[in-house]
Amino acid sequence: MKKDVVKRLRDYHLATAGYAEFNGAVNNDKRIARNPLAALTFRLGTCIPKSCTPRQALKALLNNTQLATVEFEEDYCRLPNDKRWVAGEYVAFTIFGICILLVVISTAYEIRYNVYQQKDPKKINKLLIAFSAYNNTRRLITYTPVPGALECLDGIRAFAMMWVIIGHTFVNQTSSQIMANPADVLAWITSLESVWITAGPITVDTFFMLSGLLLVYTTAGKLSSMKLVKSLHLFYLNRLLRMFPALAAVILLQISIFSRVADGPYWSVAAAHTHRCRVYWWSTLLYIQNYMNPNHMCLAHSWYLAIDMQLHILSPLILVWVLTGKRKIAWSVLVGALIAVLAAATTYNFIRKFPSGPIIPSRPQDAQDYIVNYYVNTLTRASPFFVGLIFGYILHLNRGKKVTLNLITSSLFWICSLVISTLVVYSSYPIMQLEWDNQFADSMINSFMRPAWAMFVGWMIFACVHGYGGPVNWILSLRAWKVLSRLSYAMYLVHYPLMFVINAMPIVPIYFDVRYSLFQFLADFSLAVIVAFLITIFIDAPCSVLIKHFMGGGPKRPPRIVEPEEEKKTQL
Repeated sequence: MKKDVVKRLRDYHLATAGYAEFNGAVNNDKRIARNPLAALTFRLGTCIPKSCTPRQALKALLNNTQLATVEFEEDYCRLPNDKRWVAGEYVAFTIFGICILLVVISTAYEIRYNVYQQKDPKKINKLLIAFSAYNNTRRLITYTPVPGALECLDGIRAFAMMWVIIGHTFVNQTSSQIMANPADVLAWITSLESVWITAGPITVDTFFMLSGLLLVYTTAGKLSSMKLVKSLHLFYLNRLLRMFPALAAVILLQISIFSRVADGPYWSVAAAHTHRCRVYWWSTLLYIQNYMNPNHMCLAHSWYLAIDMQLHILSPLILVWVLTGKRKIAWSVLVGALIAVLAAATTYNFIRKFPSGPIIPSRPQDAQDYIVNYYVNTLTRASPFFVGLIFGYILHLNRGKKVTLNLITSSLFWICSLVISTLVVYSSYPIMQLEWDNQFADSMINSFMRPAWAMFVGWMIFACVHGYGGPVNWILSLRAWKVLSRLSYAMYLVHYPLMFVINAMPIVPIYFDVRYSLFQFLADFSLAVIVAFLITIFIDAPCSVLIKHFMGGGPKRPPRIVEPEEEKKTQL
């Protein structure tokens, strides 16, 4: 084989080593680094009689050729109906069966009450229709304007969710074990055309930023410092209960239905994710999976939920000062906390000397260290959350007020934010090159790229809320995004396990092509929407009704104070 072909094959497997690590399907063959042709081992899938051994079958296939000249290894042997039932599956199917039964009964009750008996819908028992598919679907697709609502957030969530799914689609395609054209994959992922995919991991920081922003914006309108301290147990309990039902449902799907819905010669990858959830489900439900067994995480993408929960647990240390009503104290604490987090994270990054991404072709040996000690580390991912806290406080201070910006000021903010976002996205291009070697730049990118992106998102929200968003606000505030926004949590949870199932099914090599991957994204996205809709209607929405009922609906918003017109304007 020609030297340039061998080199390109080696470069491809080095480049995609980070992808495979990030994807959870790690190739443990250490020979590839020394000999790229080791990755070209001939892989054969065949059916043989149960009484035969692989050696006997291979000998017959090779027409009695001396097996001493053939090095082979039995990788994955399957028998008909060999998927054993485990206790977790019985639990999963029992819970799903109960939920379906409750949905049928609750829906039938509501239809009988409203359609056949034609009684007043306002007098119906809300608890008895908590599981009604009709009621929950109506709630999902019905929109009631709320004063002070941040309408643009729906579009931001929807676009961020689509970016996450399309990024994971391409990750699965380019790191597939049955890729037919690896040289083309290498050429594409190191080209400028792929930056919209290679920069994809930054989109998760959008969700961290939104989480911090909404935490301050919603809490500041309901609680004082004293009320927060007194109701701290409810603050934590409400957060845990709101995230638990959908997360538990997807874990149950992973250990049961997803392991039986399909099969294929590469099912070992999907089976590995099922095994992880059957063994380590507890760490995911406790939101500590980014520190406990991070290499064997149940739901590989659930690290985001762990970090988000950990930041919410720590947030009262900041909120208690923000809710005092004293602006100087609030600003001092918010800015001081952000500076402290940035300083600690920057120091940590420069000491540990991480690469600047999970898919750096020039440093594949550092992929696991990057993912475990940087990518899923609460400290290194906290800065967008703290930026969100600051923007949430800014929006709270200007709630119901008219913020006046002259054309030059607003244009300058837009230009700066667009330049920052462009630099963040295109910074993924140089670091994807095979000859990239700049540790200082890596550490700077790891330290400041994420808070910079969060500032761009924060300005975009502020501009849209106060009338400086123009067409951006019009697009992001379209009602078409509201359903996707409400489904985004369930979509995030379920889309990745579905991809592992789909990508374990092919029986022939896959030829990478951007157009094919885009069509695959449409399939992945559509399937994620459908399954997320079912999870929301059958499990998440009913549990939400029950939580609000038994927790009293949470603290009530204080009556709005009408301020004089001259005090409602803010000049910037």
